[in-house]
Amino acid sequence: MKITFLGHASLLLEIGQYKVLVDPFITANEKAAGKVDIEDLNPDYILVTHAHQDHILDLEAIGKRADSVIVSNYEIAMHYQAKGFKVHPMNHGGSWNFDFGKVKYTNAIHTSSFPDGTYGGQPGGFIISTDDKQVYIAGDTALTTDMKLIPLTHQLDLAILPIGDNFTMGIEDAVIAADFVSCDTVLGYHYDTFGYIEIDHTQAQEAFVEAGKKLHLLPIGESLEV
Repeated sequence: MKITFLGHASLLLEIGQYKVLVDPFITANEKAAGKVDIEDLNPDYILVTHAHQDHILDLEAIGKRADSVIVSNYEIAMHYQAKGFKVHPMNHGGSWNFDFGKVKYTNAIHTSSFPDGTYGGQPGGFIISTDDKQVYIAGDTALTTDMKLIPLTHQLDLAILPIGDNFTMGIEDAVIAADFVSCDTVLGYHYDTFGYIEIDHTQAQEAFVEAGKKLHLLPIGESLEV
C-alpha cells in the first residue's frame, strides 16, 4: 500500500490497482499549490470522514470527473447521492468488503456540518484492511478511549492521526492515541495548514521518539509504503 500526503488531511492510497482518496481539500490549500494538481487525481473511491469544508472542498470536481464512489456516513452519502454521485453509506461500527479491502467505520469526537451549516451526520474514521496490511485513518478527532477497542480486532501497521491541536488532538494526545491503538508507527496529518494548527516539527518528532514511536511528517506530495 502506497500512501501519498496531499496536504492538510488529504491522502491518496494506492492499493493494488485501486486508488482511494481521503478528504480532498487541495485547491484552497496554499501549501499544496504547485505540488498537487487535482486534475491528476482519478480515484476509484473517495472516503470522507466528515462534512467540514476543509475535508470536502474538491470532492465534487474530482469525483465527477473520475466517476468515484463516495464512502462516508449516511448523511454525507445521501447528500452526494442527491447530486448524482455514486455512494456507499456507512455508520459507526459497521464494516464492508470493498474490492480494494475491508473498511470499518470508527468513532471520532468532533463536529460535522456542510459549509452552508446543514447537518453532516456524525464524524468518523476508517480502518482499511487488505490481505497483509491494516491502516487506521482517525479523521478529525479528540483523544478518545474508544481507540482502545481497535487493537482488540486489528493489528495496525500504521496509524494516521491528527496532530495540529486546537481543532483536534495535539502531539501529546496523539502519542497517547498511538498507545491506545497499539501502533508505534504514526503518520501525522491535519497540521500546519493555517495558523491555528501550526506545530514545531522537531518538538513533535522528539515527543514520539521519547515514547519509543516513529512519527512521519511527509512533505506534501511525498509518499510512504506500508
